[in-house]
Amino acid sequence: MKSGPQSLADLPADKRGAATLALIQAQLDDDKAEDVVTIDLCGKTDIADAMVVASGRSARHVGAMAEKIVKKLKDAGFGRARMEGAPACDWVLIDAEDVIVHLFRPEVRQFYNLERIWSETARAPVRPDA
Repeated sequence: MKSGPQSLADLPADKRGAATLALIQAQLDDDKAEDVVTIDLCGKTDIADAMVVASGRSARHVGAMAEKIVKKLKDAGFGRARMEGAPACDWVLIDAEDVIVHLFRPEVRQFYNLERIWSETARAPVRPDA
C-alpha cells in the first residue's frame, strides 16, 4: 500500500505547484502542443508560480488540449481548475491556481504576444514582500 499524498490537493503547498506544472507539461507533450513556453513567476506576482503558453494547430486542437488538461487535473485530485474561452477556442485560459495555462491558435498567440509581456515580468527583480 502506498503512503504519502494520493493527489495534487494532498501535496504540501511548496510541492503542489511543481507537480501541477509537471502534469500540465506532460499532457501538452502527449497532445503534441506546439511552441510550449514556460515562464517562472515565483516571487514576481501573486497570481501564480508559473505560466505556460502553447499553441494548437486549430481551434479543435486547442479545445481538445484544454479539456484533457482539466480532466487530468481533476483525475489527479485537483478539481478546482477553471477554464475560460472554450466556446471559440481561439484562446483558452486554464487557471490551476499555481499554474496559469494559455492555449492559442497560432495567429491569435502572435497577436497578443503574451510571452514578451510576461517574460519581461519574469526578468524583473523579485518583490521584497514575496
